[in-house]
Amino acid sequence: MDSSQQLGQNVDLSKLTDKDKQELQQFLLNESQKARIQQSVHSLTDICWKKCVTGRISSGRVDGKEESCLQNCVDRFMDANLTVLKHLEEMRMTSL
Repeated sequence: MDSSQQLGQNVDLSKLTDKDKQELQQFLLNESQKARIQQSVHSLTDICWKKCVTGRISSGRVDGKEESCLQNCVDRFMDANLTVLKHLEEMRMTSL
């Protein structure tokens, strides 16, 4: 068992104030959202790679067509990501 697990077991959550409990709950929610976003990034990276890199990479570089496809895929991902982030920010602002 590592030190972070030991620390977690030694904390008596019933001793936290309501404000501290709310902050902890918000922190856990934020971390959960970050984890979901990171999983999405990994998933979309995998999708772009499988879609665009169809040949063998023997030179340590992708060819021009694959590079263009990857760039377009990343651009679309960034567009989607910005839309999601704007929506999350709007949700955060309405909950304050």
